[in-house]
Amino acid sequence: MTAARLLFVDRHPVTRLGLALMVNEQPDLSTVGEAGTAAEAVGLIGALQPDVVTIGLSLPDRPGLELAAELRDRFEGLGIVIFTARGEDDVLFRALETGASAFVSKTASAPEILGAIRHAAVSASSFSSRGLAAALRRRREAPALPALSERERQVLCLLLAGLSVPDLAIRLHISASTAKTYVARLYDKLGANSKSQALLTAVRLGLVESPPEQLPAVV
Repeated sequence: MTAARLLFVDRHPVTRLGLALMVNEQPDLSTVGEAGTAAEAVGLIGALQPDVVTIGLSLPDRPGLELAAELRDRFEGLGIVIFTARGEDDVLFRALETGASAFVSKTASAPEILGAIRHAAVSASSFSSRGLAAALRRRREAPALPALSERERQVLCLLLAGLSVPDLAIRLHISASTAKTYVARLYDKLGANSKSQALLTAVRLGLVESPPEQLPAVV
């Protein structure tokens, strides 16, 4: 049986060395190269044609997930393993969206890491991660975000910027009573009883994108 050929991409030489030592002990795996940057990786992959590439998230010249997406577009049959110390759900889902073959933590056991590599070698187009089922369950169980209208989002950003209700009315060219109505609706949707509680809830839910110093345009 021909051994799967691997190339390791990570900014840390010690990580690349550790993976190479682990892989070279396996009869069905072999190391063909390593790279410390995305640019170097692209050149080596084209020249060496590995079966699997492992990619760290934080590369000096480009994000690892951006590199993974490019490699998937260019090399359909290449196994791509995202190898990272960051295990947050959003990072896992972004790895899935890039077309990566596997997502594995740097703190995982050797059998788990080798399993992810072997999966990528034989099934490049399917995604494998030990934490995927739990992440999907958490996403399913997460409370739905409140649906805010464009005007309610403007009100929210203006409140975050420190405007009072009267100032908000002037800014939006509406009456004070209408401004109070918008604020009340916003509080109701956020389950809040005060301005501070509403703003904390909005920040926690990721509803606020504009920093306080950048007031939204009002039309």
